[in-house]
Amino acid sequence: MLSEQVYAHLRDAILRGDHAPGAPLKPQDLAKAQGVSLAVVREALVRVVGEGLADRLPNRGFAVPAFSDRRWQQIAEARRTVEPVMLRMSIERGDVDWEARVRAAHHRLARTPVYVPEEGEYYSGAWSEAHRVFHRTLLEGCGNPVLLETFDRMWTASELARRWSTHRNPGRDGVLEHRRLEEAALARDADTAAEVLARHLTRTADVLTDRAPSNP
Repeated sequence: MLSEQVYAHLRDAILRGDHAPGAPLKPQDLAKAQGVSLAVVREALVRVVGEGLADRLPNRGFAVPAFSDRRWQQIAEARRTVEPVMLRMSIERGDVDWEARVRAAHHRLARTPVYVPEEGEYYSGAWSEAHRVFHRTLLEGCGNPVLLETFDRMWTASELARRWSTHRNPGRDGVLEHRRLEEAALARDADTAAEVLARHLTRTADVLTDRAPSNP
């Protein structure tokens, strides 16, 4: 379907960093570049706005969210509130199959290159997907589809901030953070796991406002 293709192309372009933070997303230019109608492009823009990957500005059209937008702090606050609770539930309810999925998801994440030269300077698409799967798998043990849908929405909305943050804190040891998360979850140590996850979620928001701790 044409509208789905245009939406997917626009979404990927924003996530790759093809459009700079705060850059306008002009329907006419996008339509011309894709060889489609304005109606198709506007439908795609409305969808990426709904995911938090673009803003709809009164009387000014559409734009990529600004780099320092307070929204990133708000999303991080929401995630710090919800996800540690979900992780506690997963540790309490998750079975052996959940443990196996967590281990497999972490193994894939640890073995996936963070950067791929041909994809530019941001996190690679493969790593970003492995990252999402690892975090979602950690929380799937909670068994609550409503909470998992909430996670999915927040994750997509925060994806831009996560990718951009790599350039504000290049010394961040994400590998160590993820390993600690896996170890605490599989040790069924809910207190430690929740604390590690909350710190992990805080760091992306912190680096966007130059408040990241000096040590990982």
